[in-house]
Amino acid sequence: MDGVPTPLRCFNEYNSAEMLVDDGVETVTSVEQKKVERSIKEVVSVYKQMHSLPQPTLLREQHYQYLKKGLRHLSDAYECLDASRPWLCFWILHSLELLEEPIPAAVASDVCQFLSRCQSPRGGFSGGPGQHAHLAPTYAAVNALCIIGTEESYNIIDRKKLLDFLLSVKQPNGSFVMHVGGEVDVRSAYCAASVATLTNILTPKLFEDTATWILSCQNWEGGLSGVPGLEAHGGYTFCGTAALVILGKEHMLDLKALLRWVVSRQMRFEGGFQGRSNKLVDGCYSFWQAGLLPLLHRALFKEGESELSRQRWMFEQQALQEYILLCCQNPGGGLVDKPGKSRDFYHTCYCLSGLSIAQHFGNMDLHHEMILGEEENRLAPTHPVYNICPEKVSKALQHFHRLPLPDDSRQPGPPAPDHLQS
Repeated sequence: MDGVPTPLRCFNEYNSAEMLVDDGVETVTSVEQKKVERSIKEVVSVYKQMHSLPQPTLLREQHYQYLKKGLRHLSDAYECLDASRPWLCFWILHSLELLEEPIPAAVASDVCQFLSRCQSPRGGFSGGPGQHAHLAPTYAAVNALCIIGTEESYNIIDRKKLLDFLLSVKQPNGSFVMHVGGEVDVRSAYCAASVATLTNILTPKLFEDTATWILSCQNWEGGLSGVPGLEAHGGYTFCGTAALVILGKEHMLDLKALLRWVVSRQMRFEGGFQGRSNKLVDGCYSFWQAGLLPLLHRALFKEGESELSRQRWMFEQQALQEYILLCCQNPGGGLVDKPGKSRDFYHTCYCLSGLSIAQHFGNMDLHHEMILGEEENRLAPTHPVYNICPEKVSKALQHFHRLPLPDDSRQPGPPAPDHLQS
């Protein structure tokens, strides 16, 4: 369908049963939850008063202007992200590609040159020029360079040294530290698997025992924790699941338990997702949680779970789009965690990524989109493993798979796995 002209779920009369019932036992959590629900109810009420035929609108031009400015100038408030500068490049570039706004060639080249200064002489990328290499900005830098998708951007990446860096942070049990001497968690395994696959440096030795370590992070809840034995968390669950998809080992997860956990994170009143049980809704989990569902959809299909994999109702796509469009858009551009919060590039990126997933989930066939509101609200699809647009993934894989593996200059790399190209 090209749009969803039906009345919005939020504009129907509110059913008090949908809102939190604390059974007379007030806690810090219940107080905060009620506060969020009241703020969302107020947003919806004001919107309803202002629009006789309410159809939420993506503030496309405002977001574009906010993002375009961020590529050239950041306020003093971003000083705290001095060690995350490749992330700022990725968040902005990916948001622009979702909005289908082209990056001027001069700007793209400037980004390439900046990221080249973030590349460590020992391999990998750091959070800023002169800093130590770290897996998180390495992931962000490689994604940003693949979004740009030019010979200049691809040539920035020193694949031999990148492989050396990944091997330097690999641990004997299969896990990875985020940087030499740093902490271990599931994010690092995902960042390593993502950049290794995109740049064709994935070797059996590099990820020996990694799948087994990730599997040990799935807990009794069904989701994955950052390290074995802790609470399941949306960001870690996405990272662990996506890493296993890259490694071709997602079938080893308890897929039904994982499905049960993630669908239970969509908030029945707000429509958005929370990151953990008993927590508040947050716009960024629009991707970290909803982005899991295409991965689960495919994994269940591969495992022969025809009934589950045929369903496109694994989450309420319309409700998530309502939450993002009504509650997460700053009128001046940029998106936010929840009403009352400040805009930033992180939430802009992951709210838009989640909106894309909600529009395209279940089938990349354009005839099976579910777009809330007018066609102008449509975003480009995003690849649920890498969170960059699928054609950029395909182009990068084709480019780097023409090159030999760094540890064997005689042979080109193996063909890219089919499930990573679409």
